[in-house]
Amino acid sequence: MGRATNMGSMSHSGTAGGPRSEVPWINLLGMRLSALDLDRAVDRVLAAVERREGGYVCIRDAHGVVKCHHDPALRAVHNNALLVTPDGMPLVWALRLAGHREADRVYGPDLMLALFDRGRDHGLRHFLYGATPETLDLLEARLLAQFPGTQIAGRHAPPFRALTEAERSDVAAQINASGADIVWVGLGTPKQELWMAEMQPLLPSAVLIGVGAAFDFHAGGKRQAPRFIQRSGLEWLFRLASEPRRLWRRYAVTVPSFMLLCACQALRLRSFPVPPAPDAPQRAAPEGPAMGV
Repeated sequence: MGRATNMGSMSHSGTAGGPRSEVPWINLLGMRLSALDLDRAVDRVLAAVERREGGYVCIRDAHGVVKCHHDPALRAVHNNALLVTPDGMPLVWALRLAGHREADRVYGPDLMLALFDRGRDHGLRHFLYGATPETLDLLEARLLAQFPGTQIAGRHAPPFRALTEAERSDVAAQINASGADIVWVGLGTPKQELWMAEMQPLLPSAVLIGVGAAFDFHAGGKRQAPRFIQRSGLEWLFRLASEPRRLWRRYAVTVPSFMLLCACQALRLRSFPVPPAPDAPQRAAPEGPAMGV
């Protein structure tokens, strides 16, 4: 069974070290999927903050992988990310089948809580971007109550439209002035991934992390699936039952599309090339193996 990684090896001794090219990954339908678990994702983000490395983190599920497959611009955004973590269990299974037995789910809401918790020892400054002012009020109050001593440097509820150039510059100035180490982005996918890629050059020292519905979950406005459902790989059924009118078209297409495309990759019926990483040696990564190729 082949295993596609980036061209470096991963060093891990308490904190994730080394540049982006040392984080193992597989090629899943042309998208780099990072091979890690929650603890190593936290370590990697903390290392990036300590080095003032900047960058952004995409937290990806099967639906997002299919969207990346059909949208080259969105796929490029993910392939230029600091990390693309496995949010859904099908992605974890793909990593394990490719030989990364230690890989596990890195669920956005869990990553947020873990970094708020461990971030207290590192003096991390957090910025909350997204949702509504009411949701941000609840979210900030709950996070401060759950993690005493945490530092929330600022927050911003953007308009429900594309920002103007002036607004984008103002937001960047506000975040930079806050001294934020991590910017939590709750805009929903793919809007948050596109926003992070666009804003990252204006926020060179911060790590941006798109966590979607985590704002609503942690503010108490939306219910998460029970943990056993999350681990089963059937969380999409829970979400579908919760919001059938909004989600039925998504899952009617996503689930069979993901399975079919992965089968094509596993059987080598189609090629899904990944371009070299920006800081990696200029040669193509091995064709990756979602499902064991």
